[in-house]
Amino acid sequence: MPQLAERVVRAGAALRPRVAHRATIVDEAGEPLDEGLAILFPAPHSYTGETMLELQIHGSPVLAREVVRALLVCGARLAEPGEFTRRAFFNGKIDLRGAAAVADAIDAETRSAARAAIANLGGGLTATVEAARRALSEILQEIAAAIDFPDEVPEPPHAGVEARLAPLLSTLQQLRRDGDIGRIIREGVAVAIVGPPNAGKSSLLNALLGTERAIVSDIPGTTRDTIEERIFVDGVAVRLLDTAGIRSHADRLEAAGIERTERALSAAGIALVVIDGSVPLSNEAFKVLERTREADRVVFFNKADLGTIGTREYDGSNAIVGSVRDAASLDVLRSAIARIGWGGERLDASRPHLAALYEFEAVNAAMDALESACRTLRSEQPLDFVSPDLQRAFSALGHVSEQVAAEEVIDGIFSRFCVGK
Repeated sequence: MPQLAERVVRAGAALRPRVAHRATIVDEAGEPLDEGLAILFPAPHSYTGETMLELQIHGSPVLAREVVRALLVCGARLAEPGEFTRRAFFNGKIDLRGAAAVADAIDAETRSAARAAIANLGGGLTATVEAARRALSEILQEIAAAIDFPDEVPEPPHAGVEARLAPLLSTLQQLRRDGDIGRIIREGVAVAIVGPPNAGKSSLLNALLGTERAIVSDIPGTTRDTIEERIFVDGVAVRLLDTAGIRSHADRLEAAGIERTERALSAAGIALVVIDGSVPLSNEAFKVLERTREADRVVFFNKADLGTIGTREYDGSNAIVGSVRDAASLDVLRSAIARIGWGGERLDASRPHLAALYEFEAVNAAMDALESACRTLRSEQPLDFVSPDLQRAFSALGHVSEQVAAEEVIDGIFSRFCVGK
């Protein structure tokens, strides 16, 4: 790194650690490329724990390309995706949870998602899990001592051990709840807009978006393909999927669109069922209502400005009656999506939370083990019957704090990076 800095940086004096120096950036032949700043970070006081040189140049793509070219000619190479963060992890500068949080921050599409990623950068999740592991370790040590030295170490009472496990279970339950919230903030919620033809599905999509995104027509079957757009409700990304109207008699092209509607409906978290409430319910309307009966859904009887006769034939509950032309109806729909998607609460993105599937699996395994241990304690069985469950919980939590993280887990995290960072 010092040799590379000598070849491309002309600062007039030796670079001092962590000090921004105004410098001329030159190419391999010593020809000036740009005026910028050079900052040297000697090991181990850098992001990766290795010696690093940071160059800040003007934002021209041409200048950036030429500087990178000169660096490559002088012996540097392009970083692999996630390489800087991977090096930081293996050099002990960041834990595995923090590495995943960097990827989440890069991928964040909303302010809430960015806040959720930053919340995991500070190591709060690792600290919480390690505190739980220490508590389990203490209990295991006491039980082992009582079993191995019964004459010298009294056996801890069953009720006392169970009382010490209760707050650990509560902590893990909170981690899982926060993890579910974090997943919603990161990934958003998919809402499939479904219903019979001419119910106003595309008009609803346009109204929620505030723009004419989908073609609207009185001709049945106008929408032949699934249209996906995104809105934000309480800071959460909601992916709206406008689908082809579901009806029995359709030509081949329309039938292909209906097949895609079925796939979108199966994949979506919420079904937004749009029915023309101004006319008696058609067979198609009854079929859609029956098809979505077991799904998490919002039933919207549209065209209330033209009449509500169709609503009288509906035997369900919590239907919304309104019009896509009515702003108040749209607000009620947004609130219904929030209520079904995430309980309607303002999501707190500031707490560290589970993010990866392996973390959820580890916490679930630990909770199962602790609940089994509590049942054993309540049945007054010997304490040595409890130890295997406590050891299983201790080991499972090690996967969250990466104490026993598998190589494939590490590779999975860094494969998410698309840039050198």
